[in-house]
Amino acid sequence: QVQVVESGGGLVQAGGSLRLSCSVSGTLIGAKTMGWYRQAPGKQRELVASIRNSDITNYVDFVKGRFTIARVYAKNTLYLQMNSLKPEDTGAYYCYSQFIAGPVGSYWGQGTQVTVSS
Repeated sequence: QVQVVESGGGLVQAGGSLRLSCSVSGTLIGAKTMGWYRQAPGKQRELVASIRNSDITNYVDFVKGRFTIARVYAKNTLYLQMNSLKPEDTGAYYCYSQFIAGPVGSYWGQGTQVTVSS
């Protein structure tokens, strides 16, 4: 079945950078949409950035100009380059994949923790 695994989270000082990665396995069919979501304790997951199979990207306002989402089709991976990190960026970051063919449905990773200290 489809599996989603994230990595790259950690503890970083404000102004620093992190690069998150996501690997999707279990299918050779490309996802229609992939993205990164953040979730704080007791809160719903919120969109950070998404990318479609045409490389069209979308960013939530609070990360525009600081974060960059990228997809590598040959490696079936997703990345999030996070620069100029702020304490309010802190949270568990989840990788999301949505398929409209093959394994139709939505799939989530287990999350990777990002903590930004001030």
